[in-house]
Amino acid sequence: MPQLEVQSIHTSYGLSQVLFGISFDVEPGQVVSLIGRNGVGKTTTMRSIIGLTPASGGKIIFEDADITHMPAYKISRMGVGFVPEERRIFPQLSVWENLDIARRASSGGKGWDEERVFALFPDLRDIQSRPGGVLSGGQQQMLTIARSLMNNPRLLLLDEPSEGLAPKVVEDLRDQIKILKDSGLSIVLAEQNLSFVMYLSDQCHILEKGEVKFSGTPEDLRTKPEILEQYLTL
Repeated sequence: MPQLEVQSIHTSYGLSQVLFGISFDVEPGQVVSLIGRNGVGKTTTMRSIIGLTPASGGKIIFEDADITHMPAYKISRMGVGFVPEERRIFPQLSVWENLDIARRASSGGKGWDEERVFALFPDLRDIQSRPGGVLSGGQQQMLTIARSLMNNPRLLLLDEPSEGLAPKVVEDLRDQIKILKDSGLSIVLAEQNLSFVMYLSDQCHILEKGEVKFSGTPEDLRTKPEILEQYLTL
């Protein structure tokens, strides 16, 4: 049974409709990617799932619970983490304080704490007393993901995690997200970097103008260069 079901959702900003019947499932432990150019609806889909921009039609089911119209804080408490593209760390707080403020006990088993986060992101251990606002882009991205993990989610939404990062940082981040996947954490990944997506994903959905235009595995996508040309080439 899917852990997350997005069922034909429609979402608008005021009078401007952005999503037109987006549907996909996430099985436990999967990485499911939403791919597409800027402005096709990837971020709005994420915001609809987490409750920041609620869907006006359709349903979103998380672990058998209808979360379509729940407020974001309740969805977060149910076990859905969100890493926004803007990162939104607290610039005046130290790395450790950014982590501590998000701390939530695990509902069972080995949860995320500082030691486990620092094992995943070793760079953060050495700068844990440094204010978040002086970190590099790559360090801020690590901190944003680490802060979400401190809330012990069972599903993590990652919105454009590689955006604006140097190639070596992107490679390291990709490997760290792969560790999260291997740990059994389910992930929805919104991303434009195709090699990043291909390395991590179990399922891919290409969005265009608020609709899913292609769904399949990375292997399916590799055999269809015409799809890549039509929907992903700038």
